[in-house]
Amino acid sequence: MKTSLRFLLVLLVVWLACPTPLGAQQKLAQTGMKFLNVEPDPRAVALGGAFTALEGSSTSAFFNPAGTARISGFGNIFLGYTSWIADIKHLFASASFSPRDGEYGVVTLSLQSVDYGELEQTVFYNNYQGYLDLAKFRPTGLVLGLGYARALSEKFSVGGTVKYISQNLGTSITYLGSSVERSYYQTSLPAFDFGVLYKTGFRSLNIGMCVRNFSREVSFVDEGFQLPLTFRIGFSMDALDLASVDHTVHSMLLAVDFEHPRDFAEQVKVGGEYLFMRTVAVRAGYVFPADEHGFSFGVGLRQNVENLGMGVDYAYTPFGVFGGVHRVSISFSM
Repeated sequence: MKTSLRFLLVLLVVWLACPTPLGAQQKLAQTGMKFLNVEPDPRAVALGGAFTALEGSSTSAFFNPAGTARISGFGNIFLGYTSWIADIKHLFASASFSPRDGEYGVVTLSLQSVDYGELEQTVFYNNYQGYLDLAKFRPTGLVLGLGYARALSEKFSVGGTVKYISQNLGTSITYLGSSVERSYYQTSLPAFDFGVLYKTGFRSLNIGMCVRNFSREVSFVDEGFQLPLTFRIGFSMDALDLASVDHTVHSMLLAVDFEHPRDFAEQVKVGGEYLFMRTVAVRAGYVFPADEHGFSFGVGLRQNVENLGMGVDYAYTPFGVFGGVHRVSISFSM
């Protein structure tokens, strides 16, 4: 246990050593493949993204891999859809498996697919319009992840994910006299997420830390850029642990995350979830500072049918001039 505490203290020192203080000048245009920052789980988004210290679901693979170490039962499956800004569509899926009640750890497969929609392709040309219309194309993004997590003790869990990330921006055509030159804009690379989760033993208070999108620099045509690396520390607790209530009827989860991104000012994410009869959930969250979005809210429904648990979640985020972002998901636990 002393080793676990030392490890947490080392990560905390790394956080405190990060050079940009909260509220400092924003760091813009320093990363690419920004679709990696789109959060998949409606429950997490409705909590303002404060999910680093939560556990028990395969969706933790998208936030803190250590949170998958204690999934209930043999497995957990998640399917999610996000209607993002500018008609961009995101599909997410994750599945965690815990053979022999987690004796050998938990393995998680995850998927993120991005469809930017159909775009018109044009090229400069010496005519009246100054360009030619070419065939339409569909830029895409893809992330495949393989994760592993394990509870090293009753209080301490660790986890990591290796990801294959690919982005395809289509082809370009250049007319060189009587010849045509085609350029293909596609790149891929591996990246890594890793994190820890610590159950303090004080009521249900958890502490989580994670690093996401750790990778080498991306080479794209003649340019190079970094992935949106982030470091998070989070806290979560059922506030009603401090009151004399029936926890099978009422639950009030509170969660707070502090995030240090590579390409933005430090953010604070806070969220709350009221759960009634372990069935109906109402959630709200807030992120600051932010550009066009801050507040999110959502609802969820849980139901057990024999040995199969089912859940449906929805979240809505007002996104300023871009309108609203809708997220919906369905999950199963066995």
